[in-house]
Amino acid sequence: MTDTADRPTAANPAPPTALSACDVNRLPALIDGLVEHGFHVGERFVDAGLCQSLFSEIEALEANDALQAAGIGRGETHTLRRDIRGDAIRWLDRESLAQRRYLELMGELQREINAALYLGLFEFEAHFAHYPPGAFYRKHFDSFRGRANRVISTVLYLNSGWPADAGGEMALFDEHDTEREVGRVIPEAGTFVCFLSDRIPHEVLPTQRSRTSIAGWFRRNASLNNTLDPAR
Repeated sequence: MTDTADRPTAANPAPPTALSACDVNRLPALIDGLVEHGFHVGERFVDAGLCQSLFSEIEALEANDALQAAGIGRGETHTLRRDIRGDAIRWLDRESLAQRRYLELMGELQREINAALYLGLFEFEAHFAHYPPGAFYRKHFDSFRGRANRVISTVLYLNSGWPADAGGEMALFDEHDTEREVGRVIPEAGTFVCFLSDRIPHEVLPTQRSRTSIAGWFRRNASLNNTLDPAR
């Protein structure tokens, strides 16, 4: 006789998966966008409740001076350049339920992308990013072409009710003509952007008010001169 005690029913539903925190119906469009254009922008992609919890967390971090000024470069070349980049960050470390939910969601997304595109994505890393009024990030790539490190970049926006005149948009540019803008993303809560790290140049335009997000990267397991690449 088959034991049905643990089967999902209306009274005993199956536990939700991490993907319940996003609009799973948009996953095919996300994957198609990466293939056809090198990027995808999904409005209201991530659950509003999760975005609010993450927003409250970064607001508390900023209020308690627990964010660090972000720099450019890595290792010995790392330096602070406020004329290039003006945000402050803190790496996600799974200390809160909201962080764990978001990182679990990204883990599910990693498996979906690997199954569809065979990219060999190995891990995901992410940090909170806070841009104070007047801050920006000049045009850049997240990875160098031919270097097997960061493969897909992601951004989740956390500010709800973003005004049209507040600036702070992310501009995306054509991989072959880096002066030609191909997309501009309003930093509204729930909007999720992903793009190929070594192909899509992008910049954060000057913001007129406090702007919060989570920047993340799906990476391959790679090494350079016997050193894990890239280190944070």
